[in-house]
Amino acid sequence: MGAGTQHDTGIVIRGLSHRYGAVKALDDISLSLPTGTTIGLVGPDGVGKSTLLGLIAGVRRMQAGRIEVLGTDMAGRAQREAFLPRVAFMPQGLGRNLYPTLSVWENVDFFARLFGLAAQEREERITRLLEATGLAPFPDRPAGHLSGGMKQKVSLCCALVHDPDLLILDEPTTGVDPLSRQQFWTLVNQLRGERPTMTVLVSTAYMEEAEHFAYLVAMDAGHVLIADQTANVLARTHTTSLEAAYISLLPAEKRANATGFSIPPYHDPGTAPAIMAQNLTKRFGDFVAVDNVSFRIGRGEIFGFLGSNGCGKSTTMKMLTGLLDASSGTAELFGRAITPGDMSTRMRIGYMSQSFSLYEELSVRQNLRLQARLYRIPARDATRRVTQALSDFELDGVADVRPSALPLGIRQRLQLAAACINNPEILILDEPTSGVDPGARDMFWRHLIKLSRQDHVTIFVSTHFMNEAARCDRISLMHRGRVLAVGTPAELVHRRGATDLEAAFIAYLKEAEAEPAGTPAAVAPSHHGHAWKWRGWRGGTWLPRAWAFARREAVELLRDRMRLTFAIIGPVVLLLIAASSISFDVNGVSFTVCDHDRTSISHDLIDSFRGSPYFVEAAPSEDPARMDRALHDGRAQLGLDIPPGFARDMEAGRRPAIGVVIDGAVPFLAADVRAYVEGVLAQYATTLGRELPQAVRVPVVLEPRFIYNQEFRSIYAMTPGMVMLALILIPTMLTALGVVREKEIGSIVNLYASPATVGQYLVGKQAPYVALATCSYVVLVVLSVLVLGVPLKGSFIALSIGALLFILGATGLGMLISTFVNSQVAAIFGTAIICLIPAVNFSGMLYPSSTLMGLSRLVGFGFPAAWFQLISLGSFTKGMGVFAFMRMYAALAGFAAFYMLGARLLLKKQEA
Repeated sequence: MGAGTQHDTGIVIRGLSHRYGAVKALDDISLSLPTGTTIGLVGPDGVGKSTLLGLIAGVRRMQAGRIEVLGTDMAGRAQREAFLPRVAFMPQGLGRNLYPTLSVWENVDFFARLFGLAAQEREERITRLLEATGLAPFPDRPAGHLSGGMKQKVSLCCALVHDPDLLILDEPTTGVDPLSRQQFWTLVNQLRGERPTMTVLVSTAYMEEAEHFAYLVAMDAGHVLIADQTANVLARTHTTSLEAAYISLLPAEKRANATGFSIPPYHDPGTAPAIMAQNLTKRFGDFVAVDNVSFRIGRGEIFGFLGSNGCGKSTTMKMLTGLLDASSGTAELFGRAITPGDMSTRMRIGYMSQSFSLYEELSVRQNLRLQARLYRIPARDATRRVTQALSDFELDGVADVRPSALPLGIRQRLQLAAACINNPEILILDEPTSGVDPGARDMFWRHLIKLSRQDHVTIFVSTHFMNEAARCDRISLMHRGRVLAVGTPAELVHRRGATDLEAAFIAYLKEAEAEPAGTPAAVAPSHHGHAWKWRGWRGGTWLPRAWAFARREAVELLRDRMRLTFAIIGPVVLLLIAASSISFDVNGVSFTVCDHDRTSISHDLIDSFRGSPYFVEAAPSEDPARMDRALHDGRAQLGLDIPPGFARDMEAGRRPAIGVVIDGAVPFLAADVRAYVEGVLAQYATTLGRELPQAVRVPVVLEPRFIYNQEFRSIYAMTPGMVMLALILIPTMLTALGVVREKEIGSIVNLYASPATVGQYLVGKQAPYVALATCSYVVLVVLSVLVLGVPLKGSFIALSIGALLFILGATGLGMLISTFVNSQVAAIFGTAIICLIPAVNFSGMLYPSSTLMGLSRLVGFGFPAAWFQLISLGSFTKGMGVFAFMRMYAALAGFAAFYMLGARLLLKKQEA
């Protein structure tokens, strides 16, 4: 990376402090860093390195102090955002800035579009980056299916896809194999050769990597220990290695914990091996991830597993734990074949995955307690082991903190503590120290050595740190699913005639790739170096950035089959089921009769109910008690109790009393049944009056006339409401996941570090959901008319204008919800509650909105559902047109603008 010389000052920091609650991450830091050179930032986890880089990159909001970067005051919003196109920022974490469903090419292409590269430039630039990092064979592989190291490679390509003046990389090579790291820095150096003025600021966990930077900043506990040229640091500390120099700068109590240690030699007990694999193979379709792997690991042995990224190490480990079934070959633990259901064997294993696999919602202590319960450890022993684990792995200070608030290295310590909680006989560790500082790695290895040599625990560990691999009793080198060599570290170095294990490892990998050993992984010089220089936006400044977000969101949506299915099928199911099943029509009401009179006149009365289309006769009741039981059991909803002498009283002109018993469990239905009963009785009395002049006559015959819905069918009234409900509920829920999902996976940092504005981001994310909801609207209208038979009497154009404005409001509401919640679960529940209550109860779907009074009226018309319900109902049933809905259009447009403005104000372009 070049020795470099002192350059002009590029980054000036004065009195910088930053807190997270009671924790002070940075404490009154002042620095002056050179420009046009490489700067390494080293220090333990949690000392403030990531916070400092985030503040310099402008992605984190300053609390106290001042930062000036390349002549830009980062405190001023306008200046900072104008400066962002000159910066490339890669955050800490395995592929944190990537989108899992997008392919390798699509991820890099998104960043290229975001930074304004034209089509030809994008093509050439991406091709070169993928070739340089060894990703050229995998352009179509989704980022979510990549190994941790390959994700880091893609993240680096995303950061380098435009030519920045300042390249900020937060532990970019964590979890990356040595050959790939060499390729990374070869690429960075070549880009710096083309642009000598570019400043590279890197935090790294690899001290041997930091030695190659021209300038060095060492930190501890929120303070700067030293900031000088790397050569000067070694001279001032009188050391020959940067790791020794760093240790010498630590306070005395910390230096004591960082002293070296020796590893007692391993003695094979001569018993059956703890782990045995023979011709182990795993295929995923046509892809062979592990190809005929064989090895034998003795009890108490520390066996290292080294290999290039994506070579099958993690897959092999998962097969050994029973998490994956082998396609062929055999694997044995303790002399027994591995089967997924063999819990007794799995209880004797501790496993730590490469990615964080514990619960973000639980504290450190609660995660360890849960792990102890899962391993069925008795409560008293569990408490003791949790306390011991917190002490052994130096987690006491964060015992009640959630993992999401911890630095990467401390999260890894927690995972290792959880893997050891059951005192395993075999410990399988998949890159346990990725992202962990040197002092913490030594602490890990002291613990591992104790487990191996004193407790005779077999340890199977993968790592990319060569000094860790050198501590293993034996190691296996793997590439593209095959084992290249097995032996002690000294044997492997001797076989290749190399100077150290890293050189031997790189030689083995290059030989497997058919590259001449000793030739650096160089990249052909660019013939278009000047063409890639930042030249600003082409074709305007607003739409291209919004389109980049919209395009990416659309691709993600199309790839997520469950979300897409819910978006398409959900509204259709809601409409068809709800509109056709929710009905207030009174048809087929069963009735039972207790006829004490048994005359022709009483029979005529019963025939009046039999002849009605609204009633169906059930079995007669012999007495009132049986009639009550029929209503109680649900066999009838109506009971008629005709008294003795009913015919005699009618003939004499008296007013006989008829007992009418109605099931009132459903008030709406009971009220309708009562009205129909009164109508049948009135019609019966009128007919009987013509036959018996002295009988009781009805003075007035009511003949109601219904307009708009002459058939008085509920489906005509319910369908417009169901269209409204489908368009407010499902698009809002889908959009509500948009921003909060990026908060959870960390890709929201791409907005913070890009030249795009929050408005462009929100509009870009909203656009695909507006398009999808518009398609759903068209389908709903077609189904309503053709399948449900509900006529659209009004203007389709008028209805469509209202629907588009309503969809803009619904998706805007989703964006607003997504900006102030912090989890997808909260977004879904919040959206359901916010949408359902006003849309169902106060929109006019069940009863006219004009009947709403007081607070109910404010709730109803303070939500877009009530306004679109007027448009939907007016278009379907009343034949209304565009000009009749102008007031409703204005209200819906106002809601859409209000929600998006609220989301814009709530979503900040910096982390706190």
